[in-house]
Amino acid sequence: MKKILSSTPLIMLIFSVVVLSAPIWLAPLGANYPDLLQKFAIFGIFAVGYNILFGLTGYLSFGHATFLGIGSYTAVWSFKLLTMNILPAIILAMIVSGVFALVIGFLSLRRSGIYFSILTLAFAQMAYSLAYSVLTPITNGETGLQLTQQDPRYLDAIAGIPVKDGLPSTNLFGTLIKSMDGYFGFYVAAVVLIVAFYISLKIFRSPFGMKLRAIKSNQTRMKYTGFNTRPYLLTAFVISGMYAGLAGGLLASIDPLAGAERMQWTASGEVVLMTILGGVGTLIGPLLGATIIKYFENIFSALNSNELHKIFDFLPEGMENFMVTVVGPFVGEGWHLTLGLVFMIVVIFLPGGIMQGISHLFGFIKRIFGMGDKPAPVDDTVNNDSVSKGGAS
Repeated sequence: MKKILSSTPLIMLIFSVVVLSAPIWLAPLGANYPDLLQKFAIFGIFAVGYNILFGLTGYLSFGHATFLGIGSYTAVWSFKLLTMNILPAIILAMIVSGVFALVIGFLSLRRSGIYFSILTLAFAQMAYSLAYSVLTPITNGETGLQLTQQDPRYLDAIAGIPVKDGLPSTNLFGTLIKSMDGYFGFYVAAVVLIVAFYISLKIFRSPFGMKLRAIKSNQTRMKYTGFNTRPYLLTAFVISGMYAGLAGGLLASIDPLAGAERMQWTASGEVVLMTILGGVGTLIGPLLGATIIKYFENIFSALNSNELHKIFDFLPEGMENFMVTVVGPFVGEGWHLTLGLVFMIVVIFLPGGIMQGISHLFGFIKRIFGMGDKPAPVDDTVNNDSVSKGGAS
């Protein structure tokens, strides 16, 4: 296990196989349809990027959905003005989100602790209000920014791509691959997730990542030694914001629509829950948290009394009705109750998140099968020799 965790190529191979085979192993859970798989991958990217800030530095941002929304708006404007190819849209989404993250991070990082969190929340609410009302010519307000048939799309026009009836669909490399719908959209997002995870892994294992951990451990001591922590914190904030912009660009690439609701504080709180639920500061934890929350949101919320009766129809009628009555409040519109209970259990009994539980499970298995590290054998001849020399002296 230690060899696997220390080998970057082996980690990436296992991670790539797990991600790309998700439609197969998620089928028994009913979560193998394209729309949900795309959400798993995209919000996984969002959570991985957020973990670079929160997990490595300990700075809790309540406004990271701002960059998710900015990335979405930027991508849709790219589709309207330039081309329906998703590559320029994603690149521009990352750049514009990075610029906004630089400005917001520069101002917010003047404070730490709860004051930093409140500042990021304030910026997020300001951005949401601006997108919802003041910047209506740019964001289209509460209706959301959408494509129209009259959009110029200058690069497509230069390339001679004809304008057809109806709204165009996003694509990869123009006419080579014509649609981002279905499983192809998932695999594009999955490849981006694999690349984003690899970059995160390199950051975690780099000297830069070690400095961020040192800042989280004791920033005051580092300042007393003359170490300037601000540039490192700001860099982590910008990188994290660019990850969020990348996720927002992918959301718009699969569904060319951008709305102010993606910038609301609840969206920022969701990524915080994902990170804490999976395990703050771990590589895989935020991905697990994102998958669990999106699974509850899309699967548990779709369960109604009819579905529950189908699930428990193998029981006697009285027991079936009893189980439907007991489980009913926890699914459908009450799926938040289930998520809340899971979150409470994890926080109370596993402060390190689900990854801490997995670590305990592996330790338990090792103890059962006697696979723990054995103490090194003691060389009695050396000890006796040293004792005799000491006595002689």
